[in-house]
Amino acid sequence: MSDDEQPANRLRKELPDEVPPSRSPADDPAGGLPGAARGERNGVTGRQRLLKGLWPPRLTRAQLIVALLLFGLGFGLAVQVASNSDSDSALRGARQEDLVRILDELDDRTQRLEDEKQGLEKQRDELENSSDQAEEARKQTLEKERQLGILAGTVAAQGPGITVTIEDTKGTVEADMLLDAVQELRAAGAEAIQVNGVRVVAGTYLADAGNSVTVDGNKINAPYRFQVIGKPQDLEPALNIPGGVVQTLEKEQATVTVERSSKIVVDALRAAERPDYARSSSQ
Repeated sequence: MSDDEQPANRLRKELPDEVPPSRSPADDPAGGLPGAARGERNGVTGRQRLLKGLWPPRLTRAQLIVALLLFGLGFGLAVQVASNSDSDSALRGARQEDLVRILDELDDRTQRLEDEKQGLEKQRDELENSSDQAEEARKQTLEKERQLGILAGTVAAQGPGITVTIEDTKGTVEADMLLDAVQELRAAGAEAIQVNGVRVVAGTYLADAGNSVTVDGNKINAPYRFQVIGKPQDLEPALNIPGGVVQTLEKEQATVTVERSSKIVVDALRAAERPDYARSSSQ
């Protein structure tokens, strides 16, 4: 049997090496306290040790080179983005919230421009309407003035109508007969009447003066010549109705001639007179 196979040697191999005896608390200067407590006993706290480990930073050369490379790469990317930034790239790179805000701003601007456009169009329409109204009012005023001037006898007139000639060789025609003729003509739509160069208006009066007749104080003699503007188809039948003006004058042995014409000129004028008492109710 060899030496290794002896019982004593085999038992020594199976057992671990002898562990040196641990130091007793009395032998440990820290008194067997934990590391933190030993540090505090030495005057250094755990926070101080942490700060001392973090600052100042201990950078290696490799870390410094990597940091410089990252800084240069970021700076180059920033310069490239700034140089290539236009409206399209900005919109493509914008966030959804930014795009929504931009669309809202565009909608608001479009609405403001549309409101301004409508306001300008409204002003234009008002100007055009006011201009048209003013022009139309001016035209209506001129037309009304012309019509009133014709009725008042202050302006000349021309148009279709008839010419009535009354021959009175016997001197039997009186003022009331001529007045009946004027009233029949007015009732038939006569717009302007002139008798022997005297304009007949609303206030005209006729009176006998011997063998003659006066119209508004102006003496006229036979033959009595009426120039009447109106619709000939209405004026002539109004004089020729049974028992009308023509038959009455013919009974008095007067001769009445009625001629239609497409153009009758009534150019006898009367001076415009201002009423003494009547005033416009619009004043």
